[in-house]
Amino acid sequence: MDEKTLTRLLEQVKGGKVSVDDAVGQLKDLPFAELGYATVDTHRSLRFGFPEVVLGEPKTAEQVLGIVGKLVERKQTVLVTRLQSEKAEALVAAYPKGEYHAVARIFHLKQGKPKAGKVTVVTAGTGDIPVAEEAAITAEAMGATVKRVYDVGVAGLHRLLRRREEIQDAHAAVVVAGMEGALASVVGGLVGIPVVAVPTSVGYGANFGGVSALLTMVNSCASNVATMNIDNGFGGGFYAALISRTKGQR
Repeated sequence: MDEKTLTRLLEQVKGGKVSVDDAVGQLKDLPFAELGYATVDTHRSLRFGFPEVVLGEPKTAEQVLGIVGKLVERKQTVLVTRLQSEKAEALVAAYPKGEYHAVARIFHLKQGKPKAGKVTVVTAGTGDIPVAEEAAITAEAMGATVKRVYDVGVAGLHRLLRRREEIQDAHAAVVVAGMEGALASVVGGLVGIPVVAVPTSVGYGANFGGVSALLTMVNSCASNVATMNIDNGFGGGFYAALISRTKGQR
């Protein structure tokens, strides 16, 4: 249940269209739904403006289906991240209106019309696109209009400069980079918007699985850069969408 749905229910009670008992029945499981193996936070959409997101990777297909079922019952948007293809097939079979984004490894079932502002997702290289797509699909699920600016890393800076205005036009940018991770600082120095840096594990041995990019981004001298954990495209997209939602409502 989100704020709009709750407001409508209270107006129906006030107008005599819904009885108090029926309203209590609808609100009875508002805070959470207990499944034994999971306690689904069905109240998060009301508090946060977006429902609980499901991490699919460590869960069984049956567990994912059970959690998603509770969200669908309450007409909440469904977002399942880090989802393997065999689990995605089970979800798509159960909910054919949903869509599985294979590159991002995300299943999305839209319910309602969330609103946010504009987000640009930028990558240093093509190898960073899976993490970038996780960010982009997440931001779109939250209602953001997403612009993709891919393969504009610092090894060919002219590619980035040509698209600076597109990035500046957004309310927030997600910058995804592996190797040494310098792109986030460069973008931060070129645009006057919040930049969410996402280091990736793309790189050779001394990259240490993304640690070098993470440290570069954490140590950025661009004061508008905030850094997510390694390969956390979901976190980057979610945070940027929250920023854009605030900015877009002004």
